[in-house]
Amino acid sequence: MQVTASTDITDEYVSPFALRWARPEMLAIWSERKKWTTARKLWIALAEAQKQLGLNITDEQIEEMRRCQDAVDFERARELERDTRHDVVSHIRAFAEQCPKAAPIIHWGATSCYVADNAELIMMRDALRLVRGQLVNIIDRLAAFAECRRDAPTLAFTHYQPAQLTTVGKRACLWAQDFCMDLADLEWRLGKLRFRGVKGTTGTQASFLQLFGGDHDKVRELDRSVARAMGFDEVVPVTGQTYPRKMDWQVLSVLSGAAQSASKFANDIRLLQNRREIEEPFGCSQVGSSAMAYKRNPMRSERVCGLARFLIELAQNAAHTAATQWFERTLDDSSNRRLSLAEGFLAADSMLNLVLNVSSGLVVHDLVIARNVGREAPFMATEAILMAAVKAGGDRQKLHERIREHSMAVREAMYTKGAANDLLDRLAADGAFESVRKDIPSLSDPTRFVGRSPEQVDDFLTSVVAPIRERYRQELGLEAGLRT
Repeated sequence: MQVTASTDITDEYVSPFALRWARPEMLAIWSERKKWTTARKLWIALAEAQKQLGLNITDEQIEEMRRCQDAVDFERARELERDTRHDVVSHIRAFAEQCPKAAPIIHWGATSCYVADNAELIMMRDALRLVRGQLVNIIDRLAAFAECRRDAPTLAFTHYQPAQLTTVGKRACLWAQDFCMDLADLEWRLGKLRFRGVKGTTGTQASFLQLFGGDHDKVRELDRSVARAMGFDEVVPVTGQTYPRKMDWQVLSVLSGAAQSASKFANDIRLLQNRREIEEPFGCSQVGSSAMAYKRNPMRSERVCGLARFLIELAQNAAHTAATQWFERTLDDSSNRRLSLAEGFLAADSMLNLVLNVSSGLVVHDLVIARNVGREAPFMATEAILMAAVKAGGDRQKLHERIREHSMAVREAMYTKGAANDLLDRLAADGAFESVRKDIPSLSDPTRFVGRSPEQVDDFLTSVVAPIRERYRQELGLEAGLRT
């Protein structure tokens, strides 16, 4: 029975990245149109370089190819592929039918990986640039948030237990710093990304050496010339039939790093939202639960964490592919990479778009933060009170024991009776602390216990964020619109 495709998307599976999450710009990069128009650009660049180096190719042939560069007949290519079972061959033939004069020289001396691998490297380069723009804007938004709340005290946690105080702005700098590290990794990898080039069937360039009558210099220049035409400064020095699949792992590892940072940020927001201190944006018509109408679930942050987990695992997928290649190539990488490369970038795009949306609209509940600080700060103030009382002539050991006794009593009342933290009132009423009673309010001011957090925010924004903003000032202002 012949199966015909339905035109109704509700009758067929459609990737959630295409239907719900990824931006049109990233979807376009991984589209069939981008892939095969890029393939045609590669065929044109090859022919132009071959002509310049002396092969018998006419201007008329190249001009004919240029006219048809973007006019890909996908239906004809699919029809040809049903017979050939080879996507590159089907597109060569479809292109040749549109360019009868150029048909004899299209794909001259090349192998399928000349168009497939080089096209994918171009797509990865373009996609990395989109990801870079997202990272830059996330850093910018988190930095603005950090600057606004540079000196706002909040509880810091170790082991998810209240520790000393930090500031809301300092914590935001920790989030931003992770993304700055990802940006640095991406910049380095983008700068090192090389073109596969013109290498032939098993990477020996034998076919091109034959075309140029054994002239090695012309073969070298052909490799460099096509790379320059496609916007690359360097080519992979040696290849088999494919570029080293380790390069896929290197690129996906950059995306995995961003996923780690995104998940850390989103998990922190989820925990803070549970504490009612900081929340992700929540639309006026948004529904948190189909059953519990009062709920404000952190669904955006939860989605970030889910996508991050998927993306982190994809880097391992690429590692396994690189590890299991045989000699000059084996085709078991092809079906896998059609999924992992595109899905990896679409996952990164979807995830970072959410992070940008959340970081642009964080809702801070200052009174709740202050209340939570107030429950723990008195304990943190005891050392300062102890030091002041000793300096005023008190016995350090006796004073320490009084603080311990009061502290244990307060904790017991808080945990068993739900009482407020009245430790400071207890100390003020204790005659042992008569000498510092009037100073207790100032000694217990939460801003005394944030250390250099405000200054660390200032230093971070100046030394790390400002150069990024300057370097990418043309890319700032990206908006994160959500489709769902």
